[in-house]
Amino acid sequence: MNTAKTFILMLSLTLLLLLTGLIWTGDPSGVIIFLFIALGINFFAFWSSDRLVLKMSKARLVEPHEAPELHAIVDEEVHLAGIPKPKVFIMESDSPNAFATGRSKNHASIAVTTGIQRILNKNELGGVIAHELAHVGNRDTLIMTIVAAMAMAIGLIAMIARFSMLFGGFGGRGRGGNSAIGLVGLLVIAIVMPLVAVIIRMAISRSREFQADRTGALTSGKHLALASALGKLHLATQTKPMELSQERLESVSHLFIVNPLKGSGMTRLFSTHPPVEERIRRLEGM
Repeated sequence: MNTAKTFILMLSLTLLLLLTGLIWTGDPSGVIIFLFIALGINFFAFWSSDRLVLKMSKARLVEPHEAPELHAIVDEEVHLAGIPKPKVFIMESDSPNAFATGRSKNHASIAVTTGIQRILNKNELGGVIAHELAHVGNRDTLIMTIVAAMAMAIGLIAMIARFSMLFGGFGGRGRGGNSAIGLVGLLVIAIVMPLVAVIIRMAISRSREFQADRTGALTSGKHLALASALGKLHLATQTKPMELSQERLESVSHLFIVNPLKGSGMTRLFSTHPPVEERIRRLEGM
């Protein structure tokens, strides 16, 4: 069910980008142009996103002799999940969190903060690692990277549209110079399209988080430990926010097991993560 929902939502996001091209240019050629834009974004995301995310989060690679306990937990969960062992990274941060990235099972990385290792016991951390490995096994790391890149592209186009309105650039090809129609089209691109893109991205992300919770709980058998970990992480991240800049956090927040952004106001309304209380309830009901 979650897989079908994700496919439909990703298709909707792609169509939204193509529709933006149609409105922008005023003729079918815009669809072709923006189709190539979408392909270029996806190609870049496929090959480069994992390195960018690890660099932005200031994560460093650690070998087994540097973090033997962490590697032992990863080894155990990898064995249970039946997937290749990803590279292991650590972020120097008191804010407890973790994420996974990578384009495939054979090219994946998981990263945990120093803070998460201090507040979780072995079983709880094992549940978190199982959740992140589920993202790798379910290809969520690739899916969410592509989704974020496409949503970002729509956001950039919306920003250009806003500048066009400021400087009177209402007319587009195929509109016959009708400035009123051009203005309406730019308004749709500038306001409606990015809002819809954010909503779709949010829905996909929430769906994949629920699926990773379930998959990780099933492979590890640690559904109660994962539920306990989520409760601890949710409380701790609100009191100890991550030290990264707001711009960096917003661009990678969807990858973390719990939202690293403070959950208040509009941030909570447009969160890429489902409510922790609902995630815990589902895990405890397994």
